[in-house]
Amino acid sequence: MLRDPNDQDATSILQLVAGQEADIDISDPIYDFVRSIRVFDIKASQRTRGKDRDCIRSSKVRIGSYGTQGDYTWHKASMSDLPAAHSGTEGYGSTCPSVSNRSIFVEWKDYSGNYGHEQVNY
Repeated sequence: MLRDPNDQDATSILQLVAGQEADIDISDPIYDFVRSIRVFDIKASQRTRGKDRDCIRSSKVRIGSYGTQGDYTWHKASMSDLPAAHSGTEGYGSTCPSVSNRSIFVEWKDYSGNYGHEQVNY
């Protein structure tokens, strides 16, 4: 049975759970699949402009990843850090073909070491 979120008991339980941290050690190599997950936040554009056809480029790339104990952090990155499986930025930095990409790209390796990825353009 689902509880109404305005229900006092449900609210108390949610507050209790929200204040808890996981109490397990995931530093063992068996949990490498967790640390293999990387999330890329990409915003890139490239186009020519003006009479002289100047190439205007803009990019912002961040990589999110999990640490030894499951702590999650974001780091600045560059276009060259994008995995080969990412699509939509082909030609960026070259002779200035038009590029416009906003996407989230997630990659991982499962417990058997098989590579997987998913991309959402927005």
